[in-house]
Amino acid sequence: MDKVVSVDKLQRIAFEIRKNVILSLSAAGSGHLGGSLGMADVFTALYFHVMNHKPDDPEWEQRDRLILSIGHIAPLLYATLAQAGYFPVHELKTLRQLGSRLQGHPGKEHGLPGLEISSGSLGQGLSVSVGIALAAKIDKKNIHVFTILGDGELQEGSVWEAAMSASAHQLGNMIAIVDRNFKQIDGDTEKVMPLEPLAEKWKAFGWDCYECNGNNMKQIIEILNRIKNMSAKPKVVIARTIMSKGVSSIEDDYRWHGKAPTEDEAHRFIEELQHNNHGS
Repeated sequence: MDKVVSVDKLQRIAFEIRKNVILSLSAAGSGHLGGSLGMADVFTALYFHVMNHKPDDPEWEQRDRLILSIGHIAPLLYATLAQAGYFPVHELKTLRQLGSRLQGHPGKEHGLPGLEISSGSLGQGLSVSVGIALAAKIDKKNIHVFTILGDGELQEGSVWEAAMSASAHQLGNMIAIVDRNFKQIDGDTEKVMPLEPLAEKWKAFGWDCYECNGNNMKQIIEILNRIKNMSAKPKVVIARTIMSKGVSSIEDDYRWHGKAPTEDEAHRFIEELQHNNHGS
C-alpha cells in the first residue's frame, strides 16, 4: 500500500476512523469505545504509513503482520481495515450482528480479510507474535510483526513469558505497542494492579524500550520509522494515550471502556470530534 506521508492527511484519516467506530458501535448497541478511540492514531500510522501490506492481496507473503492482542478494540481494527480498502466501509454497520464478519472480538473463522489471528482472551497475542517472528527469522523473511497490547493486559503472566522468549531468540523483527492509557475495566491500572516502573520492566526482560505520545501522529510515525531496523533486540513502544481521545466529554473515563453510545450520544460525540479536529 502506498504510504501517506502528510501528517495532516493521516490526522484526517484518523478522524474518519474514529467517526466510523462511533457509528458502528451505536448501530450495534454494544462494544468497546474507549480504547478504540484512544488508539486510532496509532492504527492510522501503522496501516497508512508504517506497515507494508496490500489490501487487494491480504495474504501477500511479504506483508507485515499486525497481531491484535487486545481483541476487544476490534471496532478500531475493523474501521481501519475498511478505511484501507480491505472491505467496504458500509459493512461496519453490521458490527456484532448475527452472521456478520465483524464480531465483538476478531475471529478468523468469519473470513474477514486482513485478520491475522482470532483474539479476545487477553495475554495471548505476544506469544503468537513470537512464533510468527521466529518463523520469519528462520525463513529469512524481511517482515515485521507488530503486536498491540493493552496496559491492563500486562498484568497477565503469559505476556512476560513471551517477552522472555522474544529476547532469548533475539527477535529484532518484533515491535510491541502498549496502549498506555492507565485505564482498565475496573479503573486505574495503578490502583488495580500497579505496572510501574513499566519501561524498566521491559528493559529488564531484554527489550529496547521507547515511549511516545500515542495521540501525536508526528511522534508516532517518527519513532516507528526510526526503530524498525534499529537492533537485533525486540522493541516495545509505550504509547501514552487518552481513553476516548477526541470526544472531550468522555475522555479519560474508564466507564467507557466497554460501553456503546446511544444514537443521540453518537451524534454529539461526532460533533465533538469535528470540533476538536478542526481546532487541532
